[in-house]
Amino acid sequence: MPGLPLASVLAADLRTPSQGFSSMPLLVVGSVAFDSVQTPTDSRDNVLGGSAVYFSYAASYFTPVHLVGVVGRDWPAEHTALLRDRGIDTSGLEVVPTADTFRWRGKYLSNMNDRETLEVHLNVFGSFNPVLTDAQKHCPFVFLANGAPAVQHRVLDQVVGPKLVMADTMDLWIREQHDELMALFRRIDGLVLNDSEAKLLTGDENLVRAGHRICQMGPRFVVIKKGEHGAMFFADRETYVLPAFPTGVVVDPTGAGDSFAGGMMGYLAQRGDFSPQTLKEALAHGILVASFNVEDFSLERLKQIDQRDIQLRMEQYKRMLAF
Repeated sequence: MPGLPLASVLAADLRTPSQGFSSMPLLVVGSVAFDSVQTPTDSRDNVLGGSAVYFSYAASYFTPVHLVGVVGRDWPAEHTALLRDRGIDTSGLEVVPTADTFRWRGKYLSNMNDRETLEVHLNVFGSFNPVLTDAQKHCPFVFLANGAPAVQHRVLDQVVGPKLVMADTMDLWIREQHDELMALFRRIDGLVLNDSEAKLLTGDENLVRAGHRICQMGPRFVVIKKGEHGAMFFADRETYVLPAFPTGVVVDPTGAGDSFAGGMMGYLAQRGDFSPQTLKEALAHGILVASFNVEDFSLERLKQIDQRDIQLRMEQYKRMLAF
């Protein structure tokens, strides 16, 4: 809400989904993967990952989620059960019995912000062609997780009258499928990307100018993720920055951006609107869910928390922002 102190805006809503809101279903289409992660102090092999997994788990704290993705013959049934136990609809999770699941291997540098991709095996994700059910087509809130713009376009061709559509992207598509990406921007309401991608997309090192330039490409609003420095929001008449929650326990940053987007979009679907005040509250909730995500590998930390933990951290966040 323009003009209100941020702490006052956040104080306006500390209710759980059952207290006065009619949550709307949220559709996410994206990758489901096995990740192998090396950090300066530890490592894990073949843990559950993928943009749609992190996003849907984070969003499930706020609203019902429909996950659409593809896995292979090596996919264990317990992973599906884990998602279902969070109330995530996995009927859109296609299993291909003749190939393997998408796999990624990466290494984080000592600052835990920069990482190197060591191996990528797209496997079944390389030919992913999502086909939505009737229920999925009519979800009022839609998130296109990071993927090829052509696939994101095919999803939009199937959805019917969505209330809000947001998308994520990455440097690969900015470089190699620029025209398709520009066409996508004209079909979405909101875009989420990180700071280096915003600079690459616009050719501008100044993030404030870059954010506004991206808005001119089509999206009604743009969120630039800045890792440990929080997030920036841009729209026609509003620009602001929210800091990250200061956690001293950063074990694995993998999936933090997807968890941020899931928390944000899940909160918007819970509220059923995207007014300026609600968008600001949603960004804050996304930041807080992501702050839990980085405290362990894969979904391990998110599996340990519930809505009360998020609200407790929100109270701490409010106190941090009040001065």
